[in-house]
Amino acid sequence: MRKVLRWLLSLVVLIGTAGAAGATTAGAATTGAATTGAATAAEPAATGTTDIKDRLLAIPGMSLIEEKPYPGYRFFVLNYTQPVDHRRPSKGTFKQRLTVLHKDTSRPTVYYTSGYSVSTNPSRREPTQIVDGNQVSMEYRFFTPSRPEPADWSKLDIWQAATDQHRIYRALKPIYGEKWLATGISKGGMTATYYERFYPRDMAGIVSYVAPNDVVDKEDSAYDTFLAKVGTKECRERIQAVQREALVRREPLSRKLAAYAEAEGHTFTTVGTLDKAFEAVVMDLVWGFWQYQPAATACGTIPDAATMTDQALFDYVDSVGGWSSYSDKGLAPYTPYYYQAGTELGAPTIRQPWLGALSRYGYQPPRTFVPRDIPMRFTPHAMRDIDTWVRHNAHRMMYVYGEYDPYGAEQFRPARGAKHDSHVFTAPGANHGATVSQLVPDEKAKATQRIQAWAGVASPTGKPLAPYDAKLDRRDVKKEQTLRP
Repeated sequence: MRKVLRWLLSLVVLIGTAGAAGATTAGAATTGAATTGAATAAEPAATGTTDIKDRLLAIPGMSLIEEKPYPGYRFFVLNYTQPVDHRRPSKGTFKQRLTVLHKDTSRPTVYYTSGYSVSTNPSRREPTQIVDGNQVSMEYRFFTPSRPEPADWSKLDIWQAATDQHRIYRALKPIYGEKWLATGISKGGMTATYYERFYPRDMAGIVSYVAPNDVVDKEDSAYDTFLAKVGTKECRERIQAVQREALVRREPLSRKLAAYAEAEGHTFTTVGTLDKAFEAVVMDLVWGFWQYQPAATACGTIPDAATMTDQALFDYVDSVGGWSSYSDKGLAPYTPYYYQAGTELGAPTIRQPWLGALSRYGYQPPRTFVPRDIPMRFTPHAMRDIDTWVRHNAHRMMYVYGEYDPYGAEQFRPARGAKHDSHVFTAPGANHGATVSQLVPDEKAKATQRIQAWAGVASPTGKPLAPYDAKLDRRDVKKEQTLRP
């Protein structure tokens, strides 16, 4: 887990960086909703009963940042007061940001987290479209602005975050009384899994996308095996050659990086030197290529390493990896991720024998990317506990992976069988953006039907209950950063 999932971050950054503001008037909805069947319009804002905004703001600790209009929905950006330490709630609080995409209180609710920041513009995750439901999205603790001040980093762990989710669920359940599903993508899929492990009675089902399961942090041979076999031999060799050439031309490319950094105001205090940041980007190139590039077309776009100019090589590495990723400005928003990777989640360390002795630092660990004034200590039993629980106790948990995604090399393996009703699917030709919609037809129908059944809106069609919305259901967003899950 190195850099941030680009297409997910476009929801967090590209779409979702609207600042807090006063409440605005939301778009009104049209008709009432049924509990099953076809897509429905949002319930009226007020029909002689308390308006949904007033019901939300009546929750102790809940406050409004803003309301934004979207046809067929009410969309609220909110703050919820949480204890810094759920074990000792008297020791201080912080405001945690969340959003509510309100459809109808008679519909099921999908509980989403990216595991990072939260988008403050309306968006809809795939399970929300499948069940035609409401969506509650939570910002993960310690991602700004949902960070305690001062920040006690020892309170950033998977149990504290799961308990954040649990408290929000308990606060909203009296309003959204139908069944809930939890979902997330990559680190968000991990987050949904951890939530289920600690609070297995909250959700009716879990839909986790492309979630890595690094059980033993020091054992990463599965990733090496995957990278040795993924795609075609020709494609692997072409991207490896570009990576090797970038290290061979370290001096001229580093000069270009220095000029770029000066022009853009980038510094490298956290990693230590520009050279370490340079190499970290290059060392990620192969992983990032398979994680994000479309396998059907990307191999043909890999340039000839031997003939390309320094500028062309610099630009290509930037397009795959992003030269700013390991600058101080690039790292700062994701300090909470790197902290967790170095204390509980683990992070892959891959061997790259095609580079020979060109690497000076090797695949650098999460500690490199966290400021030195933040103490870190790894807890090896945390992921083992999660993995054991999923293997033996999981019920109604679904995992979706992509054929070409390196993170799929270490998957969650839930308990199988009819009584567990858990499933693992792999989307052919897909990468770290794999979805249910990319599964083969029979598996796509099965996955869709199971999600709907868990939500209490069973449908025999095997199709989403809500029609696709090009703005609300964007799946093809552009990448802003690279490589973290």
